[in-house]
Amino acid sequence: MCASAILVPSVLPNSVGTPLSHTNQELNEVYLFATFKEPEQDGLRFAYSFDGYKWTNINWLFLKARVGGGIMRDPSIVRGPDGKYHLVWTTAWRGDRGFGYAYSVDLVHWSEQRFIPVMEHEPSTCNTWAPEIFYDDVADRFIIVWASTIPGRFALGVESITNNHRLFYTTTKDFVNFGPTKLFFDPGYSVIDGFIVRADTNYVLVFKDNTRPQRNIRVAFSDSPVGPWEDISPPLTAHLTEGPCVVRIKDQWIIYYDAYVERRYGALATRDFKKFDDVTHMMHFPSGLKHGTIIKVPKKQLDYLLQVSKEHSMSE
Repeated sequence: MCASAILVPSVLPNSVGTPLSHTNQELNEVYLFATFKEPEQDGLRFAYSFDGYKWTNINWLFLKARVGGGIMRDPSIVRGPDGKYHLVWTTAWRGDRGFGYAYSVDLVHWSEQRFIPVMEHEPSTCNTWAPEIFYDDVADRFIIVWASTIPGRFALGVESITNNHRLFYTTTKDFVNFGPTKLFFDPGYSVIDGFIVRADTNYVLVFKDNTRPQRNIRVAFSDSPVGPWEDISPPLTAHLTEGPCVVRIKDQWIIYYDAYVERRYGALATRDFKKFDDVTHMMHFPSGLKHGTIIKVPKKQLDYLLQVSKEHSMSE
């Protein structure tokens, strides 16, 4: 396990942390945003929300990246049926042919970090960006999707030869043994930031069209979580947006995205991934929040994270 900066309990308390209103105390689950801040050497941070609209930072660094190029961008986290929180992240802008991985049972004490060399068989690979975990409950497996450029492999279009991404994937049941790397999505142009959603009757891929004239978010559809992906939508967001993350809130899906040049977060609401409403004006995001993933966690898990953050701040 990685050593923490302070001593913290290893068992989640029943009720600790910031006092909450009576309504919030009745909630069993809250939304937790795994995110990062600039510079990328900083590491894993969290924000939380009780409704998915108003977000608050938890002021502590929960994991500092140690593998690969030593940075942490695009953290993706999922809780598996084993009760463990599995985390993957981008370890370098260029050069790394894999991504970082660690797991935790409480989001504070983390396993030894490992570098997963999913593109090692392609020595000309320029990068391995934004790995995203999807738990496939039908096949009881984890699907990990990321973007890589292999110079000369695909139609170039308007992109440079070192910036012509396609989405790839691997599968695993235990994060020890991984299936072969396969092509996940090639729409004929550069794409990054793939996020899989299991909707009511099919699967949805939310992704970034990374071509220079576009740089926006779109969706595609499939009967399988590994494609083939069809019926690509028109752009859903403005130019220079990326890092989509999707969460079910009541009877709607919320697509969060990073308007990175404007240094702000945006959000869309949809019931069917066909019609979308811009709900950015209803959101409140902390300054400096960068894209990652959002999961639901038990409220006592949030209480524990807040306790750790409070104890850390008191010890400084």
